[in-house]
Amino acid sequence: MGKKYEIIYCDPPWQFNNKKTGGSMKSGAASHYLTTGIEGLKSMPINDIAADNCTLIMWYVGSMPQEAIDLVNAWGFTIKNMNGFVWNKLTVKGKQFFGMGFRTRAGSESAIIAIKGKPKVNSHSVRAVHSFPVSKHSKKPIEFRDLIVELCGDLPRLEMFARESAEGWDVFGNEAPNSIEIKQQ
Repeated sequence: MGKKYEIIYCDPPWQFNNKKTGGSMKSGAASHYLTTGIEGLKSMPINDIAADNCTLIMWYVGSMPQEAIDLVNAWGFTIKNMNGFVWNKLTVKGKQFFGMGFRTRAGSESAIIAIKGKPKVNSHSVRAVHSFPVSKHSKKPIEFRDLIVELCGDLPRLEMFARESAEGWDVFGNEAPNSIEIKQQ
C-alpha cells in the first residue's frame, strides 16, 4: 500500500467539448497543456491515495459544474462547499480581470471543498474569497497552498496536476519535477 494523503489539492486539466473555447483557438487550455476528458479523470484511483479522513480542494470550470460534482463523487468524496475558495482575479495593475465566459465574462474561479471521512478543520478563520493577480494560463496563486494548510493543518498533502514543486507538498503532474506516480487500476 502506498502513501495516503489527508489533503488533496487539484486543478484538473478539464477538456472542453466546444471548438471555440479560448476565442482565438490558441488561448484555450489544450494549447497550454494536456487536457483530460471527464471519464479519464473519473477513472483515476484517487480514493486509493486518500486517507480515511481527507479533504479535497478542487478547482472547477464554472461552465462545467455537473462534471465537477460527478468527479468529486467518482473519487469518493462528499461536497461540503461549492465555493470553498473563490479567486477574485485581478490584472497585474490591480484592476478587475475580464475573462472569457459562456454567459457572463468570468472574473473569478471557484474551488470545491469536499471530504472523505471526518477530517478536522484546523482553523475556522480562513476566508473563502481572495483577490490575487493572474499570471500564466490557469496557474493558481501560490497563496492558496498556504490557506489550505491553515485550514486543514500541516498534514500529508498532495497537489495534483501540478506544474511545479512546492515545499511541503508531494506533487503529481507531467510538468512537475519529482512527480509521484498514481497507478491506474
